[in-house]
Amino acid sequence: MPLTADRAKPAVPFAGHYRLIDFAISNLINSALRQIVVLTQYKSHSLDRHVSQTWRLSGMLNAYVASVPAQQRLGKRWFAGSADAIFQSLNLIGDEKPDYVVVVGADHVYRMDFQQMLEAHIASGAKVTVAGIRQPKDLSDQFGVIQVDPEDPTLIRDFIEKPHSIDGLKDSPDEVLASMGNYVFTTSALVEAVRADARDVESAHDMGGDVIPAFVERGEAYVYDLNRNVVPGARSNDRFYWRDVGTIDAFYDAHQDLISKDPVFNLFNDKWPIFSQQWNSPPAKFVQDKDGNPGSLSESTVSLGCYVVGASVSRSVLGPWVKIDSGATVEDSIVFERVVIGQGAVVRRAILDKEVVVEPGATVGVDRELDASRGFTISDSGITVVAKGLVVSA
Repeated sequence: MPLTADRAKPAVPFAGHYRLIDFAISNLINSALRQIVVLTQYKSHSLDRHVSQTWRLSGMLNAYVASVPAQQRLGKRWFAGSADAIFQSLNLIGDEKPDYVVVVGADHVYRMDFQQMLEAHIASGAKVTVAGIRQPKDLSDQFGVIQVDPEDPTLIRDFIEKPHSIDGLKDSPDEVLASMGNYVFTTSALVEAVRADARDVESAHDMGGDVIPAFVERGEAYVYDLNRNVVPGARSNDRFYWRDVGTIDAFYDAHQDLISKDPVFNLFNDKWPIFSQQWNSPPAKFVQDKDGNPGSLSESTVSLGCYVVGASVSRSVLGPWVKIDSGATVEDSIVFERVVIGQGAVVRRAILDKEVVVEPGATVGVDRELDASRGFTISDSGITVVAKGLVVSA
């Protein structure tokens, strides 16, 4: 919040003109997995619209990305969790009759070749394979941590949710394997598992919290270490990048990863592109103001349609059709679509949602007490977030 006040998290804009869901779908498309359904529930309109306008594949090749809302096929109830979402959507699996099903979260930023994970799953004979990524042991309380069998480093011995103390990996004691929330299932095992979960009245009906641990207890769950994954065009410093952007601070930090001089996540990998909607917009334009001040731009990402007049922009991300007037300063900020920043305004360490207007001479992120008194959200690290459509007065 407040970025999810009017939209589902996977529909939140990211890195200018992308949406978070574009990273998950791009990974699947690049992996030659092209029969994709997006299970949606709350505040799904902007997500459904984005999927329908952006992800149009060839029906001739039976390729599709289809947004599927909660259909209440099993009674007048919504999805009770991610496992229940699949249980209530088993008709989709029944229609296609696949041998294997890939299940991924829609709100993480990363690159991954799922075809390689699928091949490893088939070779192992596992009923489910969980994608794991190495993370510092000190951060283990932020993830679901996978512990492997000492004799077989691909077999999951235990799955522990956000432990405060845990042993590191045998080959890297200062690291743990964190679950990425991505799974490959043998279809028959998935169908049986979600049906059993639906019968369990004490279950929270969550894939990571209930279904996967049940496979682990039976010794049927394997892990796929992302270290094994080779993505074309990946560089050594961004090969194993993965961000769960579930908080304002994580969302902000992920943008800073993009705009640094040597980014730890590189959007300019044309061998594994991140696809999104192609905006019918003019190129970004930077012009002098009436006094001849050219302004400046450094270490920033600027989207199509932006118009900047004699303003200073640094270490920031500008979404489509942003307008910044003479003498304004934008630093260390994320600016969404169609935001207007007036003459002489100052925006620092802030996130401005869609269609925000910062009036001439106004400030955001300069005076924390002032921002709080206006009702703006301020994160733990001091990032100020202005909700969609608000007008910030001087």
